[in-house]
Amino acid sequence: MRIAKITATTVTTAALALGLAACGGGETPAEPSQAATAAASGPKYAGKELTFWRLGDSNPAAQKYTDELVAAYEQQTGAKVKVEWIPWPQVNDKFTAAAAGGTGPDVTEIGNDQVPLWQSQEALAPITDIVGAGDQAQIPKNLMGLETIDGETYAVPWGGGSRAVLYRADWFKELKLEVPKTWDELMAAAKKIQAEKGKDVDGFAFNGGSDANHLLGSLAWTAGGEYAVKEGDKWTGKLTDPGFKAGFEQYTALVTDGLSSKSRLNQNTTEIRTRFANNKVGMYLTASWDLAGIEEDSKGKLKGDKLAFFPLPAKDGGEAQAFLGGNDIAVWGTAKEMDAAKEFVKLASGKEWGVKYATDGGLLPVYSDALAKLAEDPAQAPFAAAFAKAKAFPADPNWTEANETKAVLQNAARQVIEGKATVDEALGKANTELEDILNQS
Repeated sequence: MRIAKITATTVTTAALALGLAACGGGETPAEPSQAATAAASGPKYAGKELTFWRLGDSNPAAQKYTDELVAAYEQQTGAKVKVEWIPWPQVNDKFTAAAAGGTGPDVTEIGNDQVPLWQSQEALAPITDIVGAGDQAQIPKNLMGLETIDGETYAVPWGGGSRAVLYRADWFKELKLEVPKTWDELMAAAKKIQAEKGKDVDGFAFNGGSDANHLLGSLAWTAGGEYAVKEGDKWTGKLTDPGFKAGFEQYTALVTDGLSSKSRLNQNTTEIRTRFANNKVGMYLTASWDLAGIEEDSKGKLKGDKLAFFPLPAKDGGEAQAFLGGNDIAVWGTAKEMDAAKEFVKLASGKEWGVKYATDGGLLPVYSDALAKLAEDPAQAPFAAAFAKAKAFPADPNWTEANETKAVLQNAARQVIEGKATVDEALGKANTELEDILNQS
């Protein structure tokens, strides 16, 4: 259901301050409200209150950043900010309910690949004026592909989210394993980990959950495949092309070759992270934001030099093409305090707070000079290298339905792994379904 656009009604400060005097002499004027008095004498948005949705877990680093950002905004504007944390698995349902009910926050964090969907539902307000001036004008335009629709911008990139392979560096040292440079070397390392650490350990964890395409996409793109291409006004699926098929076979082989258990076909990154923290995974594809959760889940046992990253290798060497992930910040379409919300987004996505958001949260800064500096850090170099080759999913509002709601590729992979369909049969069916979803109006 599409939500109606909002027209803000402005009430003059004078009217708020004086109240509505009743007719006739001798009536005592109404006392001005606390908010009205503050608005008349204090900072621009004194007496206003915003609701800000942050997505994911409120780990200590994220909470500290948010508290500091909110404090800076409140001091600068006089407004108050109420922060609500929305766990990633609940985000789609939360956004759907807010859009359908015409409710929601004033400002929200949002995954960059989610912008086309919620813009199509008129759930995001245009904020083109923010990115056209000030610090935000320095953000490279190629990072705005999912945020800019029909000439208007609906979100500001806040932090890049390329991925690399997180591995147990202590296990590699113990088992005398070298960092894999090819896919075959990765498979061999995973098998040795399983042989030494037990059958219930995933050498390289298969992700078949809601974020499965971060891994599958990297393998398929590196092999020369595409999900779909836009030809005129119509999407044409490419899942049956040789390149995509080759990457898909690499992906399913993680289970069919025994590197990850068939009993965990639906696990997503969050579930893999928990197993990793409990010594049940040797390697998996993720980003550095998982480190804080792993340290917490392992009760402080897994941190520091026990963990490290390397770029996901291509089949014959070199680095695989990563998913162009990232988080944005946006103004919700029904924001009650539209101007104050835009001011919050402007502050949060500026260079000072934007770079801090990325670096504190294990993301990549979207400002070029900060990204170049981060690439000099050996710990961050794998992500900077991946980000340089990153690629986005099809920029269509229906992609979320294909990727998460209908789980088109996840279902195809399960059909193959469980022996219910051949690769050609599963991808042929998935290709038809993907085209139908992307081309629906």
